[in-house]
Amino acid sequence: MQNTNFEGNASPIPLMPKVERQQLHDAVIEHLRSFIVEGMLEPGKKLNERELCEMLGISRTPLREALKVLASEGLIDISPNRGASVSKMSEAELRETFEVMSGLEAFSGELACERITAAEIAEIKALHYAMLACRSQNDLAGYYSRNQAIHDKINEAARNTALRQIYITVNRRLQALRFRSNFQIPKWDSAIHDHDEMLKALDARDGKRLSAILRQHLLEKRDAVLQVLSTEVEQESALEA
Repeated sequence: MQNTNFEGNASPIPLMPKVERQQLHDAVIEHLRSFIVEGMLEPGKKLNERELCEMLGISRTPLREALKVLASEGLIDISPNRGASVSKMSEAELRETFEVMSGLEAFSGELACERITAAEIAEIKALHYAMLACRSQNDLAGYYSRNQAIHDKINEAARNTALRQIYITVNRRLQALRFRSNFQIPKWDSAIHDHDEMLKALDARDGKRLSAILRQHLLEKRDAVLQVLSTEVEQESALEA
């Protein structure tokens, strides 16, 4: 295949490793997202570019490109004078964002019950059983990834492009907090019970029931996160006293 220059002469297209570069770009973004979600990079933490480059085995250019993407998602704050740091939500912002997410999840569930296929339900059930296996092994990271995949599949089954785009944007800001909501075992087990009920509602194609479960599920996540953060503040105050 050839391209034509401005003088009308054919010239060979340069062989650029576009696929490899895109794969690297996506991989760096995904690794950094995981670091933030799982708490390796805590809210408010200033990012050291040299350390991150060494950890990921990359140069600063792909790292900075990835940080710009994460900044556009609200996960990273970039200041011209202070560099990049992990975004930290205020309590008011946290409450409001979880409220919005509870509505998005509820609407996803209602639409999904109208449009989901038997094959999609089977896939969600498989993820559910894999999630339970992770819980039995106290594998929080494995549990969380399958948990989020279930919520994601329900949203996809709603088959509403506008809802999908908003859902992804809001959910990215909450993923780290949703992960932390399972730090307390009773909250973790309560979430599993909610997922059992979600499956029953999906099987019955009961949109109103699934909608109510998902809305309450997210509001309980909000309360669990606030409790974890409050406990951490109390512990820090005790250490400083």
